[in-house]
Amino acid sequence: MIGLPALYTLAGLLFAGWGLMVVFDRSHPGRIGSTLFWGLIALSFLAGDLLGDVANGVLVVALVVLAAMGFPKRGLAGEVPLAERRASAARLGNRLIGAALIVPATALIGTLLLPQLAFVDPKQVTLLSLGLGVVIATVVLLRWLRLAPVHALGEGKRLVDGIGWALLLPQLLASLGAVFALAGIGEIIGDGVAGAIPQGARLPAVLAFTLGMAGFTIIMGNAFAAFPVMMAAVGLPILILGLGASPVVVGAVGMLSGFCGTLLSPMAANFNIVPAVLLDLDRSAVIRAQMLTALPLFVFNTAIIWGFGFP
Repeated sequence: MIGLPALYTLAGLLFAGWGLMVVFDRSHPGRIGSTLFWGLIALSFLAGDLLGDVANGVLVVALVVLAAMGFPKRGLAGEVPLAERRASAARLGNRLIGAALIVPATALIGTLLLPQLAFVDPKQVTLLSLGLGVVIATVVLLRWLRLAPVHALGEGKRLVDGIGWALLLPQLLASLGAVFALAGIGEIIGDGVAGAIPQGARLPAVLAFTLGMAGFTIIMGNAFAAFPVMMAAVGLPILILGLGASPVVVGAVGMLSGFCGTLLSPMAANFNIVPAVLLDLDRSAVIRAQMLTALPLFVFNTAIIWGFGFP
């Protein structure tokens, strides 16, 4: 049955391809370290299940060490020259958006049709359709622009070289949230909050929940990782079971409070760092622009739970 392992294999082969491009590029400024970086990621995708927990943990630590040393560094192998890219963009113009639309269209169609196929995992059809859309869009663009497959690999490497180690932050931070939940961090925080909040005091309890959601999201860069921790700490035991708050309001608006932290966090690299890097902006430019939205929205979310979350 085709499931997530197929996507992991595809991603692993992509990372391995980038590693091979670097290792054969003798002009690369950080050939050994960058090759190790991409190679270790490829290994985790291709053989992570076989390595075991300890080996995977060592692999992640090695990636962190390499990132701290400034890897991966950017090389030029496989890239389409800048002048050629600009000429192609000027010639094709907005028609290029048509290829980009292949990805969401395939994801939508595949989500509706793939569950009918017995050899496709019905629980993973959306992700599989998304991956299939990327493959189809890549093939279409290569044929349309009359480029060799190595150019797709090279242009992909150009983008990830610009992003650098921040590429891994979403996966690592989501894993951190799972570790926090398994370690019982939520219960520890809940015991401390319960002792500090007066019995029956709604507003302090709501503030503890929304501030915790925003704060943990700033730390972990991912509101989905913060949610199980803060729900176990404050949302469920204090707001819902203790004070009778609506689970729907607490859950939905609590996530929105976490997203306020996303707008303020450099750890949310895919939202706040990657766009700045790709557009050659100051790395804090996106966060500064979002602050005037995040702070009033946080106050508004807290007011919603306090004013409308208790029947």
